[in-house]
Amino acid sequence: MTALTIGQLAERSGVATSAIRFYEDRGLITSDRTTGNQRRYPQSTLRRVAFIKTAQRIGLSLEEIGQALSTLPDRRTPTKADWHRLSRDWRPRLDEQIRRIELLRDRLDGCI
Repeated sequence: MTALTIGQLAERSGVATSAIRFYEDRGLITSDRTTGNQRRYPQSTLRRVAFIKTAQRIGLSLEEIGQALSTLPDRRTPTKADWHRLSRDWRPRLDEQIRRIELLRDRLDGCI
């Protein structure tokens, strides 16, 4: 399996290189270093970054994301079962956000 450079990871994940460095500084992802001190990321990092992006979109803090990621294997691509377990825990939070947005929408309709 070929490791990804930071540029390749950024391009394939749709995340800025600065965000990737930030995620790594926060311990959300890891890299190996070449003899020239360049970062190399395993392919499984693509799924971790996708997980981080999704978790941020639903309003999880980086601390919560880090806690969730700490339950996943570091160098193995997370399985569907891994993702299912974590996303199942998010469902009540999403349902509450949907409920609040619908309530806001209904109140806006009443103002017109």
